Amino acid sequence: MSALPSIRLGISSCLLGEEVRYDGGHKRDPFLVQTLGPMVEWVPVCPEVEVGLGTPREAIRLVRDPKDLAEVRLMTGKTGVDLTKQMRSYARTRVRALAREGLSGYILKKDSPSCGMARVKVWRDQGMPERNGRGLFAAELLRQYPNMPVEEEGRLHDPRLRENFIDRVFMYRRLRALLSSRWTIGDLVRFHTAHKLVLMAHSPQGYREIGRLVGEAKGVPRAELMRRYEDELMAAMAKPATRARHTSAPHEHAATRGRPLQADARPGVAPGIGVGHRRLPPRARPAHRAADTDSPSRPSPQRVVPPRPALSRPGIERTDVAQSCVTSPGWAVRPTTPHTRGACAPCHAAC
Repeated sequence: MSALPSIRLGISSCLLGEEVRYDGGHKRDPFLVQTLGPMVEWVPVCPEVEVGLGTPREAIRLVRDPKDLAEVRLMTGKTGVDLTKQMRSYARTRVRALAREGLSGYILKKDSPSCGMARVKVWRDQGMPERNGRGLFAAELLRQYPNMPVEEEGRLHDPRLRENFIDRVFMYRRLRALLSSRWTIGDLVRFHTAHKLVLMAHSPQGYREIGRLVGEAKGVPRAELMRRYEDELMAAMAKPATRARHTSAPHEHAATRGRPLQADARPGVAPGIGVGHRRLPPRARPAHRAADTDSPSRPSPQRVVPPRPALSRPGIERTDVAQSCVTSPGWAVRPTTPHTRGACAPCHAAC
């Protein structure tokens, strides 16, 4: 697999430490800046500044329209100026322009009336606010790019959700690279085969359903095939992988080829799978595959992992076993066996 360009992620500007909040402050997130930042290229966006509100500025909030309870307005908190039309017009144009940025994912600021993805406060004329709103910019982003991985920075503090987001970013990036080329049905079959293990770890049922679509590809119009494959693939990836599925996927893959994994035959693979099931936290599990089963007609399956173990422990997690190493600039996965942290220095330096 040829190396892909650097991963580009959209992000709310305040999370990078830019002083763009209503009070002139920021919400710098150490994990995003220090741990994830060196591995990606950020595309920062602050809707409230870009729409012309300036910094500092009057705080804004979502307000339920008393005349139409289904409608939510974006209002300034003290003066009551309605910014809904202005923000929605800006959001449509700005989100459409993001198509030129080649984004593989987006990280939003939680609770923001412009960027919050879920559970944003919606105020009424009287009483306490409800937590059932979505920021206007975030709503437009999710409408135009329903399959792109999008998360809030608060949810990324959960190791399992963080692992799922990283997996989806890699998958979405690889899929968009395929679909933006002059792909053939054969290319799609090879892509689907190469990502068998990661799909089975997330959703075995989803893998089988997508497989049926690929099997019927010759009878499906090209545009419809592309749309359905992306929809179903990213829906399957949205289901977080579990330790049980991480363990069973390589065994199932080997069994379908008539070569079950045996501890005595593959000492570097089968025991490591058990270690991953018993002990390792998310993002530190080794990338396994059925060794010596590669052939030109059967491309080897890939597992989606980032190139450094730091993603698994942003100051809150520790593990005695590091993840498998990745040395390609395109972050393509190389199969390795688990090794102790002390032995990681040479290959991590190469990463």
